[in-house]
Amino acid sequence: MCWTAKSFVQGLSFSLRYCRKDKHLQALSLQSKIKPNKCHILDWSRSPCNHTMPPGSILSWRLFSCKKAHSYSCSNAKLICQFVAQELSSVPQHIHIGVESAGLKPLFSFLIQQGGTKINCKREKMTTSELLYQNLLESEQENWNKISRRYKAMTKGIKEKIEELHNKYTLHLESPRMRFGGNVYFEENGCIFCSKADDDEGNARVLFSAEGMGFSGAFIKRIRISPDQRYLATSLKSDHSEEATCVIVKLGDDPVVEEVIPNVFSFEWATNDVLYYTSQKNLKCQNVFMTTFTDEKYTKLVYTEQDARFFVDIYCTKDKRFLTINSNSKTTSEVWLIDCRHPFKLPVLVQARTKGVIYHVEHRNNELYILTSFGEPAEYKLMKASVASTAMENWQLVYALEDKTKLIDLEMFSDHCVMFLQKAGHLYLNVIAFISHSVQSIQLPTWACAFELESHPEHASSTCYFQLTSPVHPPRRFAYSFKENNLIEQAAEEVPIIVNCHTTRLLAKSKDETLVPITVFHNMNSKELHRKPLLVHVYGAYGIDLNMSFKEENLMLIEEGWILAYCHVR
Repeated sequence: MCWTAKSFVQGLSFSLRYCRKDKHLQALSLQSKIKPNKCHILDWSRSPCNHTMPPGSILSWRLFSCKKAHSYSCSNAKLICQFVAQELSSVPQHIHIGVESAGLKPLFSFLIQQGGTKINCKREKMTTSELLYQNLLESEQENWNKISRRYKAMTKGIKEKIEELHNKYTLHLESPRMRFGGNVYFEENGCIFCSKADDDEGNARVLFSAEGMGFSGAFIKRIRISPDQRYLATSLKSDHSEEATCVIVKLGDDPVVEEVIPNVFSFEWATNDVLYYTSQKNLKCQNVFMTTFTDEKYTKLVYTEQDARFFVDIYCTKDKRFLTINSNSKTTSEVWLIDCRHPFKLPVLVQARTKGVIYHVEHRNNELYILTSFGEPAEYKLMKASVASTAMENWQLVYALEDKTKLIDLEMFSDHCVMFLQKAGHLYLNVIAFISHSVQSIQLPTWACAFELESHPEHASSTCYFQLTSPVHPPRRFAYSFKENNLIEQAAEEVPIIVNCHTTRLLAKSKDETLVPITVFHNMNSKELHRKPLLVHVYGAYGIDLNMSFKEENLMLIEEGWILAYCHVR
């Protein structure tokens, strides 16, 4: 206890030595012969560490200046003495003995004298504490307002830089186009447009507006056009809801909303006027409905999944021959077929679910092409079977992936199958020609980290269109020609090229000796990379890949000398 009192008085005597108006106080601090500790009240504006202290760092001790503290001490010396005297007057007797033995009795007596012995009123004690606190708070607030200008200016500069990059790179990006015959459909800013495919002037008419329909704040999630282009079905979803609403619009000179169906997850047109859809409730999809837009309109339930572990969705094969009802869990799947030529018939099972076997179905020339994990090795493989005999024992191998190769996506055309693959962080294409039974492997640009297929490509097309991107490269359009057997970059002059960013692929050992691919981006002009700030991205839950799409803020970090690393964990 005596050493606590001594430390308190020691610090107080050092503060009081700066009060020049009272010579007695100055002399007292010298007479006490107590060596003052180093001042921990820092002047931020003149601190030698000011230029190296990063934003957001926690400073030791207090963040207010010695100048303010000096003024504070001088103007409030009397107040301090009163406050300390009040506290000292109530300490136990053995503390007084400890103070006396420590040689602090003169200072102790002086404080009692300066503060007076009549400060016993509880109200006056609270007022003294409040005044001390208020002065300290004002000093802290004034100093923070001074140093925060630098952070506010920095925040403003970052915001302006990101907006500049956003405007620079998004002006060249178009919404995905869906071509049906001579028409092209696309979505922009919550509206669905239609234009002629050969119209270079960009004349388009509005078919649907989400805001005009009263869905303010909702975004368009999915668009499906009926085969004869008389109906449009679209789903609208808001950020605060997991369920979407399906709106069916009857097209014509004056498009009109035909029906609104709540809580819909997926939907497809079986014919010109028959729509299948799945209903969603509490993040589950287990029911499939069919609704008609004929003269006799009706809706009926056509499929129900009994196992709560399975999630159901609807998909239409590329050639528009079948609708597939897909029931999937994390490790097992089952597919039912609906013949679009006979939409009112009951669904037909392809293969009963087998634990641990996942499969998905496409169709070509009366044969089912089945992408499945069935058999060894465990990687996906492409198999086929006749529509007349779809059981697993009739599946024939078409193509198997190499070891440690991941299938990202697959696109079926009339005579070709395009597989988008990833191995050790690199993207490449495998093009399977059904007629010649050949496989062509195409290495994609080294900087490419993600891709996006063109929406609803024409099944009989001789070209596969897609976009490539990376965290620091805006999307660029590419095309693979089946006839020429080569990769073509489309409209390269429209999007600015990133020339000062270098992409590196690394492999790092994890604790169990597994090699984990890492993609690294850094400025080509940077020196001594080991001294540069590093931002590492890692995500490995639910089997979902890292988001490797383009973001403007990543470019700003690269320009500022940062290194970006993306770890592709298992």
